[in-house]
Amino acid sequence: MLISYDWLKQLIHTDKTAEEIGTLLTGAGLEVEGIHTFDVVQGGLEGIVIGEVLTCERHPDADRLSITTVDIGAGEPSQIVCGAPNVAAGQKVVVATVNSTLYPAGGEPFKIKKSKIRGAASEGMICAEDEIGIGTSHDGIMVLDTDLPNGTPAAEFFGLGSDKVFEIGLTPNRADAASHFGVARDLQALLDTKAQLPNVEAFKVNNTSRPVAVEIQNTDACPRYAGLTVSGVNVGPSPEWLQKRLRAIGLSPINNVVDVTNFVLHELGQPLHAFDADKIKGDKIVVRNAEAGITFKTLDGVERKLNATDLMICNAVEPMAIGGVFGGEDSGVSEATTSIFIESAYFSPDSVRRTGMAHGLKTDASFRFERGTDPNMVITALKRAALLVQEVAGGEISSEIVDVYPQPIQNHEVKLNIARAHTLIGQHIGVERIKTILTDLGIEITSETETDLTLSVPPFKVDVTREADVVEEILRIYGFNNIEMSENLATTFLAKFPSPYAEDVTETIAGYIAANGFHEIITNSITNSNYYQAIGETANLVQVVNYNSEDLDVLRKSMVFSGLEVLRRNINRRQRDLKLFELGKVYELQEGDYKESRRLSLYMTGNVTAESWKQASIKTAFHDLAGVVQNVLRKLNAGDFEVQKLAENPYMRQGIAYAKNGTVIAELGMLDTAITRLMEVKEQVWYAELNWDYLLKKYKDKLVAEELPKFPEVRRDLSLVVDKHVSFDELKKVAFRVERKLLQDVNVFDVYEGDKIEAGKKAYALSFTLQDKQQTLTDKVIDSTMNRLMQQFEKQLGAFIRK
Repeated sequence: MLISYDWLKQLIHTDKTAEEIGTLLTGAGLEVEGIHTFDVVQGGLEGIVIGEVLTCERHPDADRLSITTVDIGAGEPSQIVCGAPNVAAGQKVVVATVNSTLYPAGGEPFKIKKSKIRGAASEGMICAEDEIGIGTSHDGIMVLDTDLPNGTPAAEFFGLGSDKVFEIGLTPNRADAASHFGVARDLQALLDTKAQLPNVEAFKVNNTSRPVAVEIQNTDACPRYAGLTVSGVNVGPSPEWLQKRLRAIGLSPINNVVDVTNFVLHELGQPLHAFDADKIKGDKIVVRNAEAGITFKTLDGVERKLNATDLMICNAVEPMAIGGVFGGEDSGVSEATTSIFIESAYFSPDSVRRTGMAHGLKTDASFRFERGTDPNMVITALKRAALLVQEVAGGEISSEIVDVYPQPIQNHEVKLNIARAHTLIGQHIGVERIKTILTDLGIEITSETETDLTLSVPPFKVDVTREADVVEEILRIYGFNNIEMSENLATTFLAKFPSPYAEDVTETIAGYIAANGFHEIITNSITNSNYYQAIGETANLVQVVNYNSEDLDVLRKSMVFSGLEVLRRNINRRQRDLKLFELGKVYELQEGDYKESRRLSLYMTGNVTAESWKQASIKTAFHDLAGVVQNVLRKLNAGDFEVQKLAENPYMRQGIAYAKNGTVIAELGMLDTAITRLMEVKEQVWYAELNWDYLLKKYKDKLVAEELPKFPEVRRDLSLVVDKHVSFDELKKVAFRVERKLLQDVNVFDVYEGDKIEAGKKAYALSFTLQDKQQTLTDKVIDSTMNRLMQQFEKQLGAFIRK
């Protein structure tokens, strides 16, 4: 998903750079996979300036060429040979300077060089509009009406500033963030400022000459349908500002009406559709299921055979569009259209998903409807679209808004126990901070006691249905990086295996995990493809022919679903406190070949300790799983490993990864609630998956013993202030590059972010353990070492000592 930085700033005020916004969004679960620059004109007119023709004389050796001198604001005028018939002294022109690159419309880019043309030196090029890529005319050079100083960048004259565009890896559970306003709503909570919906107060009905009636025959598939008519529109190209917005996010402009519907979809997350109002026979919209077997031609010109489960948008006589998926060819907007009917509706995710899969259709609209849109945004989006159509295509609103909504979708209530939230989080967060986060996310607090908050969750938060989901929302905004790792981890063992063979190592690790209270499971490698279809992960599945069961039709590409089947079976039998593990294989199709690899998976759910007379039960938390994984890696002598942010993962919403030498060796975190709901597991599930093949390959059978040191350790502490994006791992790497001999360990014992330090910064309190194996360290050596460390922290990471 592409999000424009400039567009975002129209919805929420912020002075933060695109890079700073990207860091914030990634920390909140909207992973920014990249930020690129968008230029309205390719190349951004770099090196192209406004100049003034001082003199213009005919070339002595070419009738169609002129020799000009042009002031480009660089001191001495430049001599330029020009072939345009309309060039003349006194003109303000567009000049491509030497070493600039031109990107002509419909042509290949080329670089401007000093040259001789028919014996006359030429230092640049006076340009026509097609030569700089802002138009198609080549009738002559561009003559500008401007008082701008010579040498002014042409981009400034044409108003062609660049934009930054975020590429966000949107996970299936974050339907609420599938728009610029949805992302702004997350920033509202992260920055504690206000995101502003576009103002639609200017909306008014001009007349009621073109009313359209609406009838919904299947309210389960379409709970809400609204629309209005705009008459007297002039369909044509969109204005430059609208085309720029769409191009920035990878869309090609079509015409002003269609462009408005696409604009509103990406601005507010509400899909819209525009019909030619003259094609609505009987001035009536009927939302009903299709007649099985009939054909319907969609906008792409394809005749599609419909199923009885397909929801259709029809006029009084015939279908016009597949509801929530794709429009019809015969009812769409064309250059001849003068009146339009704008549709804004809420369609059931199940209905849209089923129809889209049946016909192999995936559109921007169906992408959002499948995940769940906001039924309360229907009218706002409709008014916004109507006002924009009037602005860019003219016309009058010629009907009242028709809004059929027989059973309004209500907010759902969730109770949050503050103490239980702290247990799940693993850290105390102030109640006022929790309330601010929830309110900024659009979740209303309807009542409050000393122990509980009663919440009203709006429909756009489709993935927030229970207390654990609310805790996850709090954690997203508070920041997983701000949660300190518990020191109450399992015992660390020195690894010693009877032999280096894989079977023995596997058996020993399995025994260790079992000794920590886990039960080993062995599940079927053949599973149901519907699991992967439901989350959009059907690529590279290994299909199998299974005459015994139609449901078991693919080899698993992840251990997740087979483990969840076991969890579901046990939970349904009132066994909720579960710790399971499996050593098995996963399968994938890669470049035409079948690949299988071994994985170690761990599952934890319920309580980690049972209730007794002396203590209450304690819910399983992230650090419980992390402790087991870390100790498995220690028993495998995995050595030092990096802690990384979890890369795009279709199964886990939030978590971390452990990596060694650039290879991810383990991923762990909470399974996405969309997946647990799909599998009918009503508990929060913590999951880890280890790359068993890699770990076995790198396993070291023997440890190298070292003599116990004779000389004492020395600890020194530093409090460093760094940019917010700098991680502890980066500090640690710099430290060990600077001092390999004396430095034994680096630990962080406090992290601070707040109003006592500069915005965009954070402070680490670090302890450094120093030791010389040959002699007692002197104060001089210690001070020298700490000074060198501080110098490199400052040089490489911009750190400074907190005062």
